[in-house]
Amino acid sequence: MAHLFICPNCGTRTSETDRTAGFSRIPKGCSKCGFGFLFELLDDYYPAPNAAFFVCDKEGRVIGCGRGSFELTGLDDERVIGRSVREVLGLDFGAAEEDPVGTVLEWGVRALGKPVTVNAEGDLPAEAVADLFPAYDDDGGLLLVLTPSK
Repeated sequence: MAHLFICPNCGTRTSETDRTAGFSRIPKGCSKCGFGFLFELLDDYYPAPNAAFFVCDKEGRVIGCGRGSFELTGLDDERVIGRSVREVLGLDFGAAEEDPVGTVLEWGVRALGKPVTVNAEGDLPAEAVADLFPAYDDDGGLLLVLTPSK
């Protein structure tokens, strides 16, 4: 069975038959850009060319900013890493009062197509669509993909 993976740094998609490199328990890294880990996609998923990628730990703190993150938020890695993704990006999922970030972290399920307002520090609010994927490893965490709305 082939597993679909996506690199949060460069957006490269790969299909592999194994989740780890060789016999080790070390997760696969990106063969194109060398980023330290990939996210497994349980279904076929194609992010938009202008999508922004954010990798978070099990507490919802940003541990990596990928392709498109600076273009969407105007924030460089040093101002984002280590901070809560909800706070630093000013994520507002609207009147639904749901918290897709919390749901993905707690339940390990995907949340796709969630309308969100992104209000990063010092920037104007921007409408986007959020796709969230859980990390299927012992460390937990999530991949947040924000696609700006037109």
